[in-house]
Amino acid sequence: MNKPLVGAFLAALLLGAGVAPAVAAEPAQQAQEAASKAGPEAKAVTFAGTVALSNCSGSVVRSPDAAPTDPALVLSNGHCLESGFPGPGEVIVDQPSSRTFTLLNASGSGVGTLKASKIAYGTMTDTDLSLYETTSTYQQIEDSYGIQALELETAHPTAGTAITVASGYWKRTYSCDIDGFVHQLKEGRWTWKDSVRYTPECQTIGGTSGSPVIDDATGKVVAVNNTGNESGQECTDNNPCEVDENGNVTVREGINYAQQTYNMVPCIGAGSKIDLDREGCGLPKP
Repeated sequence: MNKPLVGAFLAALLLGAGVAPAVAAEPAQQAQEAASKAGPEAKAVTFAGTVALSNCSGSVVRSPDAAPTDPALVLSNGHCLESGFPGPGEVIVDQPSSRTFTLLNASGSGVGTLKASKIAYGTMTDTDLSLYETTSTYQQIEDSYGIQALELETAHPTAGTAITVASGYWKRTYSCDIDGFVHQLKEGRWTWKDSVRYTPECQTIGGTSGSPVIDDATGKVVAVNNTGNESGQECTDNNPCEVDENGNVTVREGINYAQQTYNMVPCIGAGSKIDLDREGCGLPKP
């Protein structure tokens, strides 16, 4: 995994000691570079709608059918849950939570705090994601902060798509392409299916876990950033390996990955309620 960090205290300690996070460019410059890379019709990707967790990144997301009065959802990784890593086969649904999230504006400045009412869904089985239901509606967030939620894409992404990984924790973006898809991605005890593999330019780091992966052309979320092979080991913690349909194993040192999100859109019903029995829902059940 792109390891969760010990919290905001670590970032403050690093900055206080004069060691800043490795930032390649200022947020505005990064957004311009991402837009230029994707073409003249692409929307500039900013930090608006992303959030910083105590140990990870995330984003306020909505399905295309979400109503303004629905409770807002925050997307992150399953391995970023405050309760710790879910075990293989474990699925968490409707668990109370009072977690808070720092909401960012386009330039990456914190503009407010959102509070969870519950963990609506969380797992590390087949995918690595968490969805928090917050105490604020989409309309309340927009009225208070002028920030709209990021829309979830409903279709499977395609290889070659220009993407941006936007980390609310580090206030840093990473621009690259979708290199392809992995039949099974194995890391330690966990196995994920149909994972997104980035081209080498996206060198994500600890704390970027849970960042939205945004299609530069549409501005929609296509995946959630979650892991990378750090040292070339095979299928160990922090060193995922790729397994194809025939069981062949490939190790790609320095390559990073994400989990697709289109298959969770049908699971989101009216009022932002997660219904795993809805038609088309592709998320694992408890």
